[in-house]
Amino acid sequence: MITWALNFSLVCFGLALLMNVYRIFRAPGVPDRVLALDTMVINTIAVLTLLGIIEGTGVFFEASMLFAMVGFVSTVAYAKFMLRGDIIE
Repeated sequence: MITWALNFSLVCFGLALLMNVYRIFRAPGVPDRVLALDTMVINTIAVLTLLGIIEGTGVFFEASMLFAMVGFVSTVAYAKFMLRGDIIE
């Protein structure tokens, strides 16, 4: 039963990633594209975590933590760039 649930959740997050890619290319404005990229980072973290559970190894968990840190920093940097026009003051 847990195998079925993990596979179902992988399919759901895969579809969510495809919808994010669509939104990146078809978004009406730049803030919508940034939001789609941030959501894509969250969905990728979920997929990596699910793969770590399925495979039973900690490498995927470490990769998801690194991906979370890079995604957070890039989102904050881009938001700061959109508000002020520069990243480093």
